[in-house]
Amino acid sequence: MDKERKRYFEQLSELYPTIGKASAEIINLQSILYLPKGTEHFLSDIHGEHEAFSHVLRNGSGAVRKKIDDVFGHTLSTADKAALATLIYYPSRKMELVKKQEPDMENWYKITLYRLIEVCKTVSSKYTRSKVRKALPAEYAYVIEELITEKQEVLNKEAYYEAIVNTIVELGQTENFIIALAELIQKLVIDHLHILGDIFDRGPSPHRIMDKLCYYHSFDIQWGNHDMVWMGAAAGQLACIASVIRTSIRYGNLDLLEEGYGINMLPLATFAMKAYADDPCDRFVEKSVEGTTSPMENDMIRKMHKAIAIIRFKLEGQLIQKWPEYGMENRCLLHRIDFETGTVEIDGHRYKMMDLNFPTISKEDPYGLSEEELEVMTRLRSSFVHCEKLQKHVQLLLKKGSMYKVYNGNLLYHGCIPMNEDGSFTKVNIYGKEYNGKALYDVLESYVRKAFFSTDPKEREKGQDMIWYIWTAPNSPIYGRHKMATFERYFLEEEAMKHESKNPYYKLIDKPETADAILEEFGLSGDRVHIINGHVPVRKIAGESPVKCNGKVIIIDGGFSKTYHSKTGIAGYTLTYNSYGLSLTAHQPFESAENAIRDELDIVSKREVVEYVGRRILVGDTDDGMRMKARIDDIKELIKAYQSGEIAERDQREF
Repeated sequence: MDKERKRYFEQLSELYPTIGKASAEIINLQSILYLPKGTEHFLSDIHGEHEAFSHVLRNGSGAVRKKIDDVFGHTLSTADKAALATLIYYPSRKMELVKKQEPDMENWYKITLYRLIEVCKTVSSKYTRSKVRKALPAEYAYVIEELITEKQEVLNKEAYYEAIVNTIVELGQTENFIIALAELIQKLVIDHLHILGDIFDRGPSPHRIMDKLCYYHSFDIQWGNHDMVWMGAAAGQLACIASVIRTSIRYGNLDLLEEGYGINMLPLATFAMKAYADDPCDRFVEKSVEGTTSPMENDMIRKMHKAIAIIRFKLEGQLIQKWPEYGMENRCLLHRIDFETGTVEIDGHRYKMMDLNFPTISKEDPYGLSEEELEVMTRLRSSFVHCEKLQKHVQLLLKKGSMYKVYNGNLLYHGCIPMNEDGSFTKVNIYGKEYNGKALYDVLESYVRKAFFSTDPKEREKGQDMIWYIWTAPNSPIYGRHKMATFERYFLEEEAMKHESKNPYYKLIDKPETADAILEEFGLSGDRVHIINGHVPVRKIAGESPVKCNGKVIIIDGGFSKTYHSKTGIAGYTLTYNSYGLSLTAHQPFESAENAIRDELDIVSKREVVEYVGRRILVGDTDDGMRMKARIDDIKELIKAYQSGEIAERDQREF
């Protein structure tokens, strides 16, 4: 045995100090390999829609209702199944309604407990007792384990379980116990959650989504471009801060900044009211406003909107000039405005401007911030970098997130693989060196992490600036459009100039050879591998399908955000991957939790099988299973080393 191998086995022997301990672990791991794989749940482009997101988490995209159907079949009516499902989703609030209508609550409690226990038995059956035990609420762990575990030694099982249930009711613990069982079912129905980007922007409550994820049992995130710009803002990157504020104002989400994250918007408001005092700022109305605001408030918001938009254009121009390798010089537009003719030159053509009131733009230095603008951004930067909640959320994005993920034969990413028209991967200049395909994703992720963790100030700065590039650049894999036409939407009348052309990827991905080339680039091949993709809403209303290349590519952005519903015809796609295969779910718009509870409504409109496997997928077929098999092989080698005398068994009292 060589030196390195011996050192490894000595370290391994600290975990398994005897042949008996090592053998027991092999038996444990070997048994787990033959359990069915846990259910994975895929969501994308949530865009701040907390209530819809929360409901989809609670119902597991129909997985909870399917378990109820599996358990009770035709022994329960459709209405009773719907009532039980709603109770599992919203136990506290549903019981409050039941108490107002049900004349015999004690009987209802007992019936409900028995039904929940049966569902719990089914959803826990694919896991080891150890894993289920870890998921149990501490205060009821022993009782729940007794109720959901078969007791072969108990002759009169019905009397045994009835005695436990009666005691729960007599002690007045029924409601707390029902809540514990409902939450356990939610947790066990979904083993792992994947979020394919864009938690932030458009909707009102991304902070509440992040709060919920802080306590979710198992998940990962593939960063979206809207997540990226918030990460840049948290890092203190000024152009990202301006972009975040502009988008929040544009979609009527100032409350998110001021109340959700405690960002002080007074400096911007004060500056805007002074700088644009006589400007109606008619081009800067909010895109989406819920409720009503006074004319005075509307006037102030429009002025703030214009002020931060101009600051953003200046800051972005500075970055483009600072880093010519970004290749975005054509997006520096302020110096191309001709104030005498009222036109702007874009890509060699001149267009009439619809607004020329720019009191803070200097002809000599159009991209320089005025003293007042600089003061505003300095104070805003301080608010962002010192916001404890935002920093906590971004740290979670860094810990659980990445540019892409390969997981159980699926390649997950938010946007695209930048491609040329001929199907080759586009070479992209990143600080003087070209990258494409997987290498491009990897280098960009390294710079994102440098923005937060590098001890070299220059590398940290490059990382922060690169975050802005990832948010908006044509060759960014999580943006994937030839330009971000914000300037054109504000100031030009020509609709064609507002169009943002997609990367060739979005045409080529319909071809099986493109999908195969991408999968191979990321180390995947075979029959049961897939690309799972978000970012661009699927327009079901126009007949577009989310499933491409005979199921090899699945686009799951169906438009959670309310602003997309009229274009897509639905309210989002989600995907589940259980031991039987992949199922795609289309969702109806979610009105409110109150309606869902009162009317026992769900938002699952249609579930369709994308891929069904003939043999049930086991843990041994998954990535975790591959790691367990490797671990088993290593422990077997350790046992041989014990038996040959190359490694000595340890005295367990040492540990």
